[in-house]
Amino acid sequence: MYALIDCNNSFVSFERVFQPELKGKPVIVLSNNDGCIISRSDEAKALGIKMGAPYYQVQDIIRQHNVFVRSSNYTLYGDMSNRVMNLLREFSPEVEIYSIDEAFLKFEGFENFDFDQIGTAIHKRILKGVGVPVSIGFAPTRALSKLANKIARKFPDRTGNYYIMDSEEKRIKALKWAGIGDIWGIGRKNYKRLTSIGIRTAYDFTQLSDDYVRRHLSVIGLRLKYDLEGKPATQSDEIKDKKHIACTRSFDKMICDEEEMQERISTYVASAAVKLRKQKSNCQAVHVFILSNRHRKDLSQYNGAFSIRFPYPTSSTLEISKWAQRALKVIYKQGHHYKKAGVVLMEISKDESQQLHMFEYENPNHKVLMEVIDRVNHKIGEKIKYGRNDLKRKWKMNRNMLSALYTTQLAQAIQVKADDSVTIHSTTLHIDSEPVNQPLQMPAAYDRP
Repeated sequence: MYALIDCNNSFVSFERVFQPELKGKPVIVLSNNDGCIISRSDEAKALGIKMGAPYYQVQDIIRQHNVFVRSSNYTLYGDMSNRVMNLLREFSPEVEIYSIDEAFLKFEGFENFDFDQIGTAIHKRILKGVGVPVSIGFAPTRALSKLANKIARKFPDRTGNYYIMDSEEKRIKALKWAGIGDIWGIGRKNYKRLTSIGIRTAYDFTQLSDDYVRRHLSVIGLRLKYDLEGKPATQSDEIKDKKHIACTRSFDKMICDEEEMQERISTYVASAAVKLRKQKSNCQAVHVFILSNRHRKDLSQYNGAFSIRFPYPTSSTLEISKWAQRALKVIYKQGHHYKKAGVVLMEISKDESQQLHMFEYENPNHKVLMEVIDRVNHKIGEKIKYGRNDLKRKWKMNRNMLSALYTTQLAQAIQVKADDSVTIHSTTLHIDSEPVNQPLQMPAAYDRP
């Protein structure tokens, strides 16, 4: 049996833990640079605010209904997510983290356990331990547990925030209830293909022949079909090294100066190269792009992109930055107002499988230098920067409604003031279920005058 645990409206829920005044109120969380909506409370959904809607398009609704707005606080969300995942490990040794707010639990050898009790216990443990409400779906396969979770989330009062799909009758009923677009793994392209032939529900999809599904949706689609039929087929997502590593950012203000753009590209290369070295890999090509502000119709529009291949693989920030600057020189045009840029490291290979060039190769001292810089920056923060990087500038986003880092910065933690006159006179110990009252013994060093 599998269980999918999903934090309800995760980013909003994480904010509400430390801001109880937001409970029961419409709340939205915005993406980087306060661009668009990435999380909504149920109250905000009821107002018709759509996921992914640009922030500026919903200003009237926000003002009219006093919607609370928060900028994305990924440091806080990541820490809260880790707390949730650590608590889930109390219920099963096999926890597969699927996203920042979702995880699969595998219950192998739990055949005689009461999943009603487990579902109730998980919900109470996360709510008490972290303060976040979750929905839980139990089923024989991953795809069905996703569907069971959707049912639990849709009908919390009837399900108690968890739903157990433990019979063939429940499986068929759920498949007929779910639209084909609601099924995990059915993207837009497959949705269009399937609806064009009359497939409307998940049950309709399971009635297709294996041959048709394999031919039009590949072996992955066939595994999904098996999963929905109750036969475990989807594999756990293995953690694999990335084939491309990107660093892309929107600017807090438009850039019109070439030197400033060079600094940004150099900084993005430095960030991407750290990830490259972390997975012990090299790259042999870099893709650079720059974009003007498409929302400013009164300004001239321009999008430029260029890829450049190196003569040898490398993980050196100095080397990659050199080639990235050459790519930028090809595409940069004066007279435009640029709003976004990025670099993508490509043709990635492992250190041990590095293909050497007979006549050209990187400076061998670079690898040692990069190791030292990474180690120092990891230990004391990003204090060491590269020549083209702005020594005083850090990456800045428009986050005008950012909440505090309650759990990761001591200076921003919630403070509780206690009356200095309060003393603890006794405590209650439970020995063999019998309460015993005795004075609380404090070490001499802590005796109060």
